[in-house]
Amino acid sequence: MREYVVEMNHIVKSFGEVRAVKHGEFTLRKGEIHSLIGENGAGKSTMMKLLYGMYPIDSGEIIINGETMKKLEPKIAIEHGVGMVHQEFMLVNDLTVLENVILGFEPKKGLTIDFAKARQEVEHYIEQYNMDIQLDKKVSQISVGEAQRVEIIKTLMRGVEIIILDEPTAVLTPQETKKLFEILANLKAEGKSLVFISHKLNEVMEISDRISVMRQGEYMGTVDKDKTTPLDLTKRMIGREVFLNIDKTYSKVGQTILEVKDVWVPALKESSKIRGMSLHVNEGEIVGIAGIDGNGQSELIEAITGLRKVEKGSVILNGKDVTNLKPRKVREAGLAHIPEDRNKRGLNRTMSIENNLIAVEIDSGAYTKGVLMDIPAQDKYSEEMVKQFDIRPTDYKLPTSALSGGNAQKVVVAREVSMKKKLLIASQPTRGVDIGAIESIRNTLEVAKKDGAGVLLVSAELEEIISLSDRIIVIHEGKITGEMPASEANENNLGLLMMGGAVEEEKGGEAS
Repeated sequence: MREYVVEMNHIVKSFGEVRAVKHGEFTLRKGEIHSLIGENGAGKSTMMKLLYGMYPIDSGEIIINGETMKKLEPKIAIEHGVGMVHQEFMLVNDLTVLENVILGFEPKKGLTIDFAKARQEVEHYIEQYNMDIQLDKKVSQISVGEAQRVEIIKTLMRGVEIIILDEPTAVLTPQETKKLFEILANLKAEGKSLVFISHKLNEVMEISDRISVMRQGEYMGTVDKDKTTPLDLTKRMIGREVFLNIDKTYSKVGQTILEVKDVWVPALKESSKIRGMSLHVNEGEIVGIAGIDGNGQSELIEAITGLRKVEKGSVILNGKDVTNLKPRKVREAGLAHIPEDRNKRGLNRTMSIENNLIAVEIDSGAYTKGVLMDIPAQDKYSEEMVKQFDIRPTDYKLPTSALSGGNAQKVVVAREVSMKKKLLIASQPTRGVDIGAIESIRNTLEVAKKDGAGVLLVSAELEEIISLSDRIIVIHEGKITGEMPASEANENNLGLLMMGGAVEEEKGGEAS
């Protein structure tokens, strides 16, 4: 019996002049979870897309179950038992879960689709791997965690034995991540071989059997999970130690910058509606908003920034009522905003790094001479930002589409922080970025606070909320369930509030 079900040897892959993989090596055993880690842009996702046949390799060899693959494309990869769950889900929102699972592989009964047979087959996998999936709901109506389980079922329905998961926990809550890990453990116990692409070292240490590291397109070695530590893995990934725990400064807070007064905000999902919420942010403090995704965080931030209509209540910024003003007017009142979706609201990926950096203040006069653009001023500012925020590659004339996720996020952070507004809203600022970028972004938020800004931080990472915040507000189903100094917060008491525990206790008290 062969030791490996997958062997990738001496892999090289370039896209134009960019060499994404300079020297890639990877092996996978039957019935193991092998994590592939590295910073954004290290080449880990590219390696697995090569295995799945999304791109051809330039040189090297890929061997699957002992067969050297002369040609690979997704259809051939699936035929050889390889499936991939992408970071961006490949689901059709307007179709039901069942229709998505069987799309392209529909069982037929004569000339029609045999939905009864399809349902029976899918329910078999749901029961076998203890997955919580609602087959008759449209994809647009289910949670992110459930959508991911749908993607896993899709791969299983195609008979794969090797499953690649690309950053599977990037958009999951802690509860959904726990559920995913239970499913992966069941898949492993059934003899499936799993590739887990990630940069979250705590999760890698929890789930892996072996761990391979890539750095700047180079293979940096493979280690058994039991023979390594997060510190060792960090040094392999980054080339140095990384410090995620910020040396938090405590200073006397200044005047109130933001007041949200009894605000009601509509939403498509009932659990996301904001119902009479009030909060404030002062100069020189970071206020963290903790909550399970989908409980109103996005709607609250959109209401404050002018992206969503407020039904009742008011938003006061720097003493000015900005309720339902257009986003540009809210910005002019003293707001900087790092949005939760950098591609949808933070960047124009077809534009250059430079143009994205100056976009928000393009008409302020700082980068123009009369009706003409002041190119030297633009270049000087862009060069400073690229250097200060360690944006790679350093060529600011490149389109942002050429950047990894972490470096694209740094462009947004650099632009918003450099404006030195009175209020900085940072929504999921480190979501989906690597450990080096997390360190940089967290330090940047702390510096903004030291410079006197009020920071409103929304994050699904409780460790990040506790580490950075001075004060923490917890929301559940559009209402505040608790508020406390960060010094009193831990994952247990925040978790209870995030699940609505305080509300239940209050109801219980009224009943007694």
